[in-house]
Amino acid sequence: MGQNEVAVESPLLTSNKDDDDDDDDEKNLRGAAASFTGSVFNLSTTIIGAGIMALPAAIKVLGVAAGIAAIIFLAFLTETSLDILMRFSRVGNARSYGDVMGYAFGWVGRLVLQISVLINNLILVVYVIIIGDVLSGTSSTGIHHFGVLEGWFGEHWWTGRAFVLLVATILVFTPLGFFKRIDSLRYTSALAVALAVMFLVIIAGITIVKLFNGSIERPRLLPNITDATSIWNLFTAVPVLVTAFVCHYNVHTIDNELGESSPIQPVVRASLVLCSLIYILTALFGFLLFGESTLDDVLANFDTDLGIPYSSLLNDIVRISYALHLMLVFPVIFFSLRFNLDDLIFPSARSLDLDRCRFVFITTGLIALLYVAANFVPSIWTVFQFTGATATVCLGFIFPGAIALRDPQGVATKKDKILSIVMIFLAVFSNVVAIYSNADALFRKHVDPHHSLSEKLSLLIYSQDI
Repeated sequence: MGQNEVAVESPLLTSNKDDDDDDDDEKNLRGAAASFTGSVFNLSTTIIGAGIMALPAAIKVLGVAAGIAAIIFLAFLTETSLDILMRFSRVGNARSYGDVMGYAFGWVGRLVLQISVLINNLILVVYVIIIGDVLSGTSSTGIHHFGVLEGWFGEHWWTGRAFVLLVATILVFTPLGFFKRIDSLRYTSALAVALAVMFLVIIAGITIVKLFNGSIERPRLLPNITDATSIWNLFTAVPVLVTAFVCHYNVHTIDNELGESSPIQPVVRASLVLCSLIYILTALFGFLLFGESTLDDVLANFDTDLGIPYSSLLNDIVRISYALHLMLVFPVIFFSLRFNLDDLIFPSARSLDLDRCRFVFITTGLIALLYVAANFVPSIWTVFQFTGATATVCLGFIFPGAIALRDPQGVATKKDKILSIVMIFLAVFSNVVAIYSNADALFRKHVDPHHSLSEKLSLLIYSQDI
């Protein structure tokens, strides 16, 4: 990375790892250019992570009109930041986010970028933990909350967390984690988006049924401001919305696989439109369904009687679809995690996808580390509370804004610089709010390291996308 010539077809190929002796291997690794549809699904899956569960709560704080307007505004701002990032990449012939940061800020910029990606993407530990909570249950202050499998079959060794996560690791994480092209994940990404849509359809269906029953209250269009506390509550929605569309760490990989004939801009716009639509409808129907009882993570609301027939079955379907969604998001985020870890540790080695031993070693080691951490490292929660949001907004807004303001190639327009200042301000403000909220929760509530599922979801939501 950091040079100008690179093989386009392979996402893991970067210029400082390119050897003349690898020509035959490169030809074997090259495949057809990635499809537009597959690229849209991969980028959309990068965007839609666990954060979708917090959007109904954000709407509850802001009101329907203000909340929807905020989602649309953040989608526009994300499109702007991605446009800036890719325009500077084209001018500098950069093939990765690290290249762009390296051109603008030297090796320090590249290093900061790589560390930020690692911090942001190690949130996969939290994904695995929540999958375990949903399927196998969790304990908080000595009380065990049953997971879906335990509720169906009872407490057995094969419904326990360690075994269920081991099965998920062997059957899902490992085989999908060994793909060398992100385009190979297009079908699982499409399924991940479909699961998010299924969640939306279920919420919408329940809401419509209750509307006909007359049990849905009229929603607020604007925030309810009564005192200083209500004003502060408005700020707590900012981190959720600012981090909702962050996907910047995978854009170059997707762009490289598209090839020169297919620009990334239509993929970005299509993904943002799709995700914005899913976000708006999920937030709207979630808030309509639960009203002022909407929790910070709406999934936690699906642990009670919904007031309609087959309520328990619908609750289980929602929770299982959410766990499956996270499983399929895992390999897309893992792709970027592996690449940046390799580039940080082996900056001068040949391309990772040309070195089978190193590829297997890093992939296997990372998956094993994530499994062990999800089962035996509960203190990781405190770390992610304070680092997740910081790394995410840096990747999404601070770094692209800083690149435009630095303007190493002299191509930034006045509009670019004004929007960059806005992005950086929102990102810094979001960081301050998130850090203060997390610190306040720790000091006032003395949060136990073994959080309940709802607490874990809340921490995940306020710590990333993602």
